[in-house]
Amino acid sequence: MSTEGELTGRLALVTGAGRGIGEAVVRALVERGACVLATDLMPQGAERLAERYADHVTARPLDVTDATAVEALVAEAEDTLGPLDIAVNVAGILRSSPAVDLADEDWAATFAVNTDGVFHVSRAAARRMAERGSGSIVTVASNAAGIPRAGMSAYAASKAAAVMFTKCLGLEVAARGVRCNTVSPGSTRTEMQRAMWAASGEDDEAAAVRRVVEGDPAAYRTGIPLGRIAEPADIAEAVAFLVSDRARHITLHDLYVDGGATLRA
Repeated sequence: MSTEGELTGRLALVTGAGRGIGEAVVRALVERGACVLATDLMPQGAERLAERYADHVTARPLDVTDATAVEALVAEAEDTLGPLDIAVNVAGILRSSPAVDLADEDWAATFAVNTDGVFHVSRAAARRMAERGSGSIVTVASNAAGIPRAGMSAYAASKAAAVMFTKCLGLEVAARGVRCNTVSPGSTRTEMQRAMWAASGEDDEAAAVRRVVEGDPAAYRTGIPLGRIAEPADIAEAVAFLVSDRARHITLHDLYVDGGATLRA
């Protein structure tokens, strides 16, 4: 089935759109005909997308931790760009540390973006979508939400909370025609992943990828059965499917896109 034009006439809001998975999501939606409001705390990457896709992308700065700013931007978008059909929560941060050494501010900052941000954006979008009787919300979470990871307690907990919030929201708005799903990536070739490698002293990306693929029993990490880490486009394709009419009967679903890394534990 061709996906060309399947999102024509629809308006999408994407957070964390400046790079990595967020940027790939914007590209995937535009390629299918959607118009996208691309937002990011640091808007330069989103602005580059707006320059490239001038007829389909509008760039705006957005701090998802600021509920007032989120509500104002969504209201502005509906007034100037049209009704919001799709919302994709991609903005996220990672503060790694052993749990007993984790600083209060790192815990709070992680939840402020990864969980509160999802709540702010999803709430603003769902209110309007439910009134109209249609819409799709996708939260990009992590496979770490479903399996323990050493040194990632704040990140994993925040993503698990975001997954369950999205499912609960989906249950509440399902009768109003709004679908809410999550996509949970594993290791993906992004700046966040590279920062993790750098923090561990790994400066050879090929060697780092090989170690991720092979796994690390000492750290209780399985490898990746498919033998490769994901590219941002792999995650974006899953998002694009879930917001499309091809997924019209899918809601409250958590789609793992991790090459089998968690063995779906």
